[in-house]
Amino acid sequence: MPHLTIEYTSNIKAEARIPELLANANQILIAQNGLFPIGGIRSRAIELTDYCIADNQADYAFVHCNLKIGAGRTDADKKRVCDHLFEALKDHFAALFAKRYLALSLELNEFSESGTYKHNNIHARFKKP
Repeated sequence: MPHLTIEYTSNIKAEARIPELLANANQILIAQNGLFPIGGIRSRAIELTDYCIADNQADYAFVHCNLKIGAGRTDADKKRVCDHLFEALKDHFAALFAKRYLALSLELNEFSESGTYKHNNIHARFKKP
């Protein structure tokens, strides 16, 4: 953990630069001074082709990010990482936001580790001897 899922409407795909956004999000999560184990970071994007926004009378678009983390971080840590991610999201889409109807959002979900199952050998790569 953490896992970041970015949903975006297909009508912005050509301009969204999603791979760049995912790479930047991972760097933000890594830069949190050990708050998250590097080997557990996952970012993914899902292009939405079926959606309806507002009154469906304009070429609306949205990008919604869902950050899932395990329990145990302080409120200040959670706020800091979400602030960094949301600012990066707004910066990434600033030009697109200026020229079309676009909704940006970020949601944080924190859950108990007792409800998850994991099998991962990526963590070992980042362990310090």
